[in-house]
Amino acid sequence: MTVYTFYIFDRHTECIYTRFWNARPRSNPTPGGHAPLSAKDDARLVFGTVFSLRNMVRKLGGPDDNFISYRTGHYKLHYYETPTNLKFVMLTDTKTNNLRVVLHQIYVNLYVEYVVKNPLSPVEHPGGVGVANELFELALDSFISGGL
Repeated sequence: MTVYTFYIFDRHTECIYTRFWNARPRSNPTPGGHAPLSAKDDARLVFGTVFSLRNMVRKLGGPDDNFISYRTGHYKLHYYETPTNLKFVMLTDTKTNNLRVVLHQIYVNLYVEYVVKNPLSPVEHPGGVGVANELFELALDSFISGGL
């Protein structure tokens, strides 16, 4: 399994954490030769996709249905939303099974332990001020490198 990117979005739609592991395969370049997206623009596009798909699933399926993941020809997007409206998004290769449980484990065992319980970590992240916690990053790296 190959993990490309991991995002955390707060309840105000700001990307508060991004981590890149492997380069995600890109589709064919557009005929204008546009420059690649910045990390901030990439996060906005990912959130917009998640927001749209989540709303579509709720409208078509009802309030009990949840958006979990979707797959393209190049990657698979996995989604987990916490009770406090934090959104955990992970992009992996297309062969990966559903990672909802893994994202829940990242939330409970890493985010809550190293970020929420840290008295120096802000509760809110105004203006997109992100998670800056070295222990969280190290634990996340070892969790992902350990093969999940």
